[in-house]
Amino acid sequence: MWFKNLQLYRLPAPWDITQAMLSEQLSRGVFHPCGNLEAVSRGWTPPRREAAMDELVHVAGNQYLLTLTIESRLLPATVINQETRTRAEKIAAEQGYPPGRKALRDLKAQIRDELMPRAFVCRRKTLVWIDREHGWLGIDATSLAKAEEVLEHLRQCLDELPLALVQTQKSPGSAMADWLASGEAPAGFTVDRDCELKAVDEARATVRYVRHPLADEAAAEIRAHLAAGKLPTRLALTWDDRISFVLTEKSEIKRLEFLDVLKESVEQGIDNAEEIFDAEFALMTGEFTRFIPSLFEALGGLTASNR
Repeated sequence: MWFKNLQLYRLPAPWDITQAMLSEQLSRGVFHPCGNLEAVSRGWTPPRREAAMDELVHVAGNQYLLTLTIESRLLPATVINQETRTRAEKIAAEQGYPPGRKALRDLKAQIRDELMPRAFVCRRKTLVWIDREHGWLGIDATSLAKAEEVLEHLRQCLDELPLALVQTQKSPGSAMADWLASGEAPAGFTVDRDCELKAVDEARATVRYVRHPLADEAAAEIRAHLAAGKLPTRLALTWDDRISFVLTEKSEIKRLEFLDVLKESVEQGIDNAEEIFDAEFALMTGEFTRFIPSLFEALGGLTASNR
């Protein structure tokens, strides 16, 4: 259950919501599969696969884990449009003139309703971590748009969600530029082998280094790109030899990887799936509570409104 990405948000620290309160409010939006005519259905499901349906919050101390399940029917617009054209041609041949705009809209809606129950169903799950003690909410999502989809459903269920965007004293782009220009990563971090730089003008010229040592000749090239006005938008880093990740200009944490030293400590002596799940969650969130403050300290610390 290790997170692969982390979209972070700020909560009051501590956030005064108990497991019972959170579970009761989440029950307002539990998951139900798509109906025959529904394109999308979303709702909360138990984070642990073997858990009962009412166990919507997995707890380890002051750390909560939620799961939003999203089910969608795969009905491409090209399929609907093609069937609409076929039927419209048949109607035109029968009545001697093509159907008008309103008739075409009604025909397309009718075809959509006919095909929807036969469409393939795709289901995905998104994990949500809440650290009520230190005031963090993290979503395992690859983009801010996907994270917002989770937050929208969370807002619909909770009485209140006192959430704020994370704001740091120094922007990630500026900080990454300083690290690359000086050749020195912040304390506790090392620079890895991936980097992306992008020009700020309309052309948006982009240079990427992928699995490439960012030292020696590459370091000189990168400094030349920085001097020419390009700014870092992505940089691969490792923290404390325990977590590797990619930091983006939007403060997104992507391609999270918990290194073997952590995973091996979980697997030793545990062969029960439930115990492994509990141990992984406890270990992951324990690392997060150390890693996140270190990262934001490297970005100059949080702004006063985020503390």
